[in-house]
Amino acid sequence: MSNDPSKTLPAVDAMREDWALVDALMGGTKAMQLAGKVYLPKWPKEDDDAYKERLGLSTLLPAFSETVQNMKGRVFAEHIALGEDVPETIKAYAQNFDRQGNNLQVWAQQLFTVGLSHGLCHVLADYPKTKDEQGNSVVRTAADEKAAGVRPYAVMIHPQQVIGWHTEEKGGECSLSQFWYAEAVEERAGDFGVTVIPQIRVLIPGGWRVYRKTEDANGKKEWTKTDEGTNTLPTIPLATYYTKRTGFMTATPPLLELAHLNKKHWQSQSDQDNILHVARVPMLMISGIDDDAFELKVGTSSATKLPTGGDMKWVEHTGAAIEAGRKSLEDLEDQMRIAGAKLLQKDKQSTKTATQAEEEAAQEMSPLQTMAGQLEDTLDQVLQFFALWKGEKEGGHVKVNGNFDVDFAPETTLPLLLNMATQGRLSDETLFNEYKRRGVVSDDIEWEVEKQKIADQGPALGAL
Repeated sequence: MSNDPSKTLPAVDAMREDWALVDALMGGTKAMQLAGKVYLPKWPKEDDDAYKERLGLSTLLPAFSETVQNMKGRVFAEHIALGEDVPETIKAYAQNFDRQGNNLQVWAQQLFTVGLSHGLCHVLADYPKTKDEQGNSVVRTAADEKAAGVRPYAVMIHPQQVIGWHTEEKGGECSLSQFWYAEAVEERAGDFGVTVIPQIRVLIPGGWRVYRKTEDANGKKEWTKTDEGTNTLPTIPLATYYTKRTGFMTATPPLLELAHLNKKHWQSQSDQDNILHVARVPMLMISGIDDDAFELKVGTSSATKLPTGGDMKWVEHTGAAIEAGRKSLEDLEDQMRIAGAKLLQKDKQSTKTATQAEEEAAQEMSPLQTMAGQLEDTLDQVLQFFALWKGEKEGGHVKVNGNFDVDFAPETTLPLLLNMATQGRLSDETLFNEYKRRGVVSDDIEWEVEKQKIADQGPALGAL
């Protein structure tokens, strides 16, 4: 039993263990270097200065982060389409979905990136406060609402912000009864400064509370409720985007194995760089000589006279370990490439349910396609919460049109498409759209407009 809102649930602690590696890999070389011995262990008998130098020279192959970015590019190959069932009032919000200037397309890409890298991400459909400090309403009419810019908007809650949640059973379903997370707000400090204040926001159906750390008369700091409010919604307006769900409000990163391979490559690359540094500097070996018996001269314009029985030579690395290290790195890179590509492999199950047998398309969906469908569902939920805030019955639906083909090389597919169109087996419009989907034609060009331009310019020279 705990009354400390900052104490995380065990389920959150378990997920954070995986997120730590994911955050470091997404942060690149600098973040991995800051993690230090966590992901680059110190060698036995290696002194601190030598370790710091080795750590500072280590560089990360960004296989994990680039895979996430590449998959994001595939999912958002085309703009998100708002369905005809989306009310006009809500369609207008798509141009500034989070009230921070990000349209739905840009904002959804951020949501997908976090969801893919961490396994899940949360979205709060929030609404600005409409009452002043005295509890008086500042928005009474639709005109007041428009003038004040009061409207629902999306707040992305990173999984690392989440502290915990409570559930209850309603109508035979698991329902969210409380959700709390950490956030930071900036308050003005003088003419040019700002003060960042950490706080915890607690959401409940029909209301919310804010806790901040305060200091009592004895100097003891504790979390104290500093603000609260109510709203008209019967539920917590929170939508969760899952990419690899393990339970209610829990998930695991779908690319976790790739993350571990990338960590191993980081360590192996550091070893390889170090052995190359050592191998490139030959050592001078002297035997059979008393060091005090002669003056040692080393250089292209000098020579050293050795006494009888003395020997001096350069000792160099054979290179066998270097070649083995290089091969090991190449093998790791191949393994990472395969691990990332698995998101595009369609799932052909040997045993199918009755529903799956009826839906052939579902049988051949790749994990990335499934994630795109889950993204659609999450965005639909957010729009529905917007509708609840606005008193609308339905928020409508969106369509995510991505590219989920394994072989999508334009240099091989474009000649084939052109040949099909020339033989009359593919329409000009479909050919145009396929060129557009592959990035050969700008997304800003529409078929109807281009079709009219082609007609206006007359027949091509080859057709005369």
